[in-house]
Amino acid sequence: MRHRVFGKQLCVKEDHRRAMLRNLAAGLFEHGQIETTLPKAKAVQPFVEKLITMAKRSGLSTRRAIASRINDRAVFAWVADPNTKEEKKNMHNLWDLPSEDAIEFNRYGELRKAPRLVQHLMSKVAPLYADRAGGYTRIIKLDKRRVGDQTDLCILQLVGKEEGPQVSGRRSNRRRMADKRTAYAAEARKKGAEPAAKSE
Repeated sequence: MRHRVFGKQLCVKEDHRRAMLRNLAAGLFEHGQIETTLPKAKAVQPFVEKLITMAKRSGLSTRRAIASRINDRAVFAWVADPNTKEEKKNMHNLWDLPSEDAIEFNRYGELRKAPRLVQHLMSKVAPLYADRAGGYTRIIKLDKRRVGDQTDLCILQLVGKEEGPQVSGRRSNRRRMADKRTAYAAEARKKGAEPAAKSE
């Protein structure tokens, strides 16, 4: 029995689960959306929303509290990495890329200075939801399964950062069908009005 035990265990130990939730949250803040399994997305969603609510309050104590709950890794390090392929450098990102002087490497090619994740969360992500009381993320179920165990996959994304008619990659037919219905109704009204005009 799990009386008054909060959260899902996800069949892993406590330390593993905590690290997994932190990494999923960091990936979500870094890229705007992540593809993961449905139970993991449901487990990390409240954790992410609490972090965004905390980040809306600026201050040193808030910054320290967020830093204690999430891995504060460097963001966008691959943008200026000399070892990264050009295709990945030109890859579309949902956030504004930092300026070139914000990223520094030492003489061995190791990252020395880059925007930190906590700073990114407080300066870029939290202001998007300044007038929103909650519900900063959404879960979109995909029509594909993971190879191996055939578990359901989904996309966890920040609200307002989605792109395209459908996130799954297929073209949406809703707009086309709505336009066809509107055209058919207009044509039917026009045909109905013509016999009435002839009878007069």
